[in-house]
Amino acid sequence: MTSTTTFVRAMHDVGLAAWFGGSLAGAVAVNGAAADLPDAEMRLKAATAGWARWTPVNAVAIGAHLVGGAALLRANRGRVAGQRGVAAQTAAKLTLTGAALLVTAYSRALGKKLENAEGTAVEGGTTPAASTPPEIAHTQRQLDTCQWLIPALTGGVSVLTALAGEQQRPGRQLAGAIAKPARLLRAAA
Repeated sequence: MTSTTTFVRAMHDVGLAAWFGGSLAGAVAVNGAAADLPDAEMRLKAATAGWARWTPVNAVAIGAHLVGGAALLRANRGRVAGQRGVAAQTAAKLTLTGAALLVTAYSRALGKKLENAEGTAVEGGTTPAASTPPEIAHTQRQLDTCQWLIPALTGGVSVLTALAGEQQRPGRQLAGAIAKPARLLRAAA
């Protein structure tokens, strides 16, 4: 990899960091702080307002991560094809990224439903009260699951990004480039 990929690597990494960190902070701080409000009917409004403010920043972060990731994949396509283990790591990373995108989009759709339910008494942003209407309570429980899945999935992407960095060490590149053709020759024999 040449130094010309520094900018796209930064886009990839900073975008992922914001996606992970913002999601985790929202689950812990935004929804947690909303639960601390004394007025049960203001809790949902506070939580949804916080998430609505985060959404455009999150969209930019995700976009930066995806653009950076696509550029890195293009720059490393030879390594992906030729170095043992890189294709599997790339496929796993793409799978986790896709899952994180789906859960993030679904989470936003659930959040929009809750925005329309402001004024409903709840325990917290993702915790219904005994008096919360069943449909809203169901949406909150789904969102509660999503709020933890997103940092788990994006954290997994971060771990695979670290693995990709290890795979780029010169010794690993050489060993991987030699091992893959040797393995293919043995399989063909």
